[in-house]
Amino acid sequence: MALVTGGGRGIGRACGLALAADGCDVAVNYRRDEEAAAATVGAIEAIGRRAVAYKASVDVAEEDEHLARSVLDDFGRLDVLVHAAGIASRGRSVVDTDVEELERVVRTHAFSAFTLSKLLVPALRQNGRGDIVFVSSVAARLLPANGAPYNMAKAMLEALAQTLAKEERRHGVHVNVVAPGLVVTEMGRRLVKAAMGVDDIATLDAGAPFGRVCRPEDVAEVVRFLCSAGAGYLTGQVIVVDGGG
Repeated sequence: MALVTGGGRGIGRACGLALAADGCDVAVNYRRDEEAAAATVGAIEAIGRRAVAYKASVDVAEEDEHLARSVLDDFGRLDVLVHAAGIASRGRSVVDTDVEELERVVRTHAFSAFTLSKLLVPALRQNGRGDIVFVSSVAARLLPANGAPYNMAKAMLEALAQTLAKEERRHGVHVNVVAPGLVVTEMGRRLVKAAMGVDDIATLDAGAPFGRVCRPEDVAEVVRFLCSAGAGYLTGQVIVVDGGG
């Protein structure tokens, strides 16, 4: 059974569908887009797996607590946590960035991952094998200008993953990270429009590795592998999914 935060759209949706195809029931967390979450639930059910949508803003600790409690009450166990929920920063320099924006972005990516891990790791320990996969970004390595809140949030997320992997290895819980580059999602579309003035992200396909910008399914396939028996000896890894840069 898997909980996917940000599971209604984009990378989260693709991860939920991939895990369902491998036999997981899926708890689909979403923040605002109820219609997209319902569509994802329907797609998972069409595969033949159980799915339930849960509305929660992961940057609010009380909502994380309610989410964790509800999922465990409804499903009775947890095998996989995929933390895909995230927001972008506004693309401003440090000098022009409000502290409130920094706090909002860091809470959404890093504080939420910490809180959910604290709440759910005990359940992941119960089944012999548990998996946590955090969705990070190449931004944690490239650290581009005009992106301090996002860069800092993803760097914190990866620091948590490395720490947690060492702590939980003895309990059979694997903790890994996928770090995509640009992906065809709503966030990706907003990013290229703001940073490059590109209205249609598909126009970037020709110059991208392998002739296309990364799709959510490309990331989900890596998540799927990390949660499989084939990755039984992997933990503390950061897998970059950017077509080679």
